[in-house]
Amino acid sequence: MIQDNSRIGLYSTKTIAGESISAYIPPKLPPFPPIQFDLQLLEKASAALGRLDGIRFILPDTTLFLYMYVTKEALLSSQIEGTQSSLSELLLFNADPTQKLPLDDIQEVSSYITAINYGINRLKTLPISLRMMREIHKKLMSNTRGSTKTPGEFRTSQNWIGGTRPGTAAFVPPPPGHLSKLLGDLEDFMHDAETHLPTLIKISLIHAQFETIHPFLDGNGRLGRLLITLLLCAQNLLAEPYLYLSLYLKTNRKQYYHHLQAIRETGDWESWISFFLTGIVETAEQALQTAQTIKALFEEHQKKIETSPAYTHAMSVVYDHIKQHPITTPKQMTLQCKLSLPTVIKIASKFEKLGILTETTGKKRHRVFAYTDYLNILSIGTEPLPR
Repeated sequence: MIQDNSRIGLYSTKTIAGESISAYIPPKLPPFPPIQFDLQLLEKASAALGRLDGIRFILPDTTLFLYMYVTKEALLSSQIEGTQSSLSELLLFNADPTQKLPLDDIQEVSSYITAINYGINRLKTLPISLRMMREIHKKLMSNTRGSTKTPGEFRTSQNWIGGTRPGTAAFVPPPPGHLSKLLGDLEDFMHDAETHLPTLIKISLIHAQFETIHPFLDGNGRLGRLLITLLLCAQNLLAEPYLYLSLYLKTNRKQYYHHLQAIRETGDWESWISFFLTGIVETAEQALQTAQTIKALFEEHQKKIETSPAYTHAMSVVYDHIKQHPITTPKQMTLQCKLSLPTVIKIASKFEKLGILTETTGKKRHRVFAYTDYLNILSIGTEPLPR
């Protein structure tokens, strides 16, 4: 394990209610002495991103892939923070808002989707900056369980990670009086052309530093993960936001927290960077494989539909709908496909026989149909974390 005192920050200690509190103040970036990193792993991560970026030339409809991928990312990132809803529950609610599901969970995921889309669009007019972070944070936290914790504003009070109070916390971020300088230094580092570091290495440093500063009262984890994707797009490593690390971080959350804490305690940036680059490789390869699998599935089922007896164009219209809404209802299909209810019901029955749709309720009224094969691909890794 690397340990270098010049990479380790300072502690601000004070007494609150008779309890000694030590808040950590990190040194500015880049780390000194300069970091060492695995060049082969960096090249592997860069190549994986390049292949992933090429999916826009593979998929016939990247908009559809992005929509579902962003929805999955929103759910995964929210699950890391405690959301218990599944992807099927979220999509069921979208199909039928009368379903009795945890509205707080649904709103948190919905706000995350709004924040992602806002951030990507905002990149067209504003570079990633403290201002953009506040704007995205406001979108992220509005109408959620954290809406009372000053959405869009950097904190003016002490926060902590783990434990019931700062004195029992696993980690206490910098005191609010230090935020202005720390965040200013972080913004400067983002745009410092004189820092000759590979872009992926720089992004890994920015994410870890943001998580250590923890500048908001709530939502830092979600915004920090989203920041990775925004930086990849802003630095032209991806043309579209195809890569999100939440599944990797959810699966390896103990190692993730361990590496962040090791930076603070021992200055071990190298282990964190290797962990981060490995996540880029695994996530990019998974996303590319998912895109290829979805493409093959859609082509197989489109062919099955078009070669079925008594094929009609309306069947393709309904199929386009269920690709966008893999959990749907006859009412939703009728409204969005602009077809009559008898026609929709007849087509849904045909799709059941073709093995494309599955009716999930067993009822004759208020039926719900699922595009099961597609859902199985999308749902990989989306099971809620145990409480």
